[in-house]
Amino acid sequence: MDKVNVYRQYIQQLMQARAHRSMQSSKEVEAQTIFDVERDHYQLVYVGWKHNDIRDYGCLLHLDIKDEKIWIQYDGTEGGIAYELLKLGVPREDIVLGFQPLRVRADTEFAVG
Repeated sequence: MDKVNVYRQYIQQLMQARAHRSMQSSKEVEAQTIFDVERDHYQLVYVGWKHNDIRDYGCLLHLDIKDEKIWIQYDGTEGGIAYELLKLGVPREDIVLGFQPLRVRADTEFAVG
């Protein structure tokens, strides 16, 4: 299997696992995974109501695959999905912290772009 297909599987696996954990802790707020495998855009969003009158909506994760690299466009997790990808075997040079400015990315342990 080629690298991009493996990365697609890893991203979907991590997002589905996080969505499953979230759904167990809250029945009022739904965790939705959005997978556009044709264009390689992946998101995990929350939608629902807390305490019946407080709207809860937002993106927790947004990843793209571009030029055979995983671009982390947004990461609202505590531990960082980049480290979860490393544990699965994705090399540092294939992970781009897209939410960081280019000048900052050069100082990270991950790819510039």
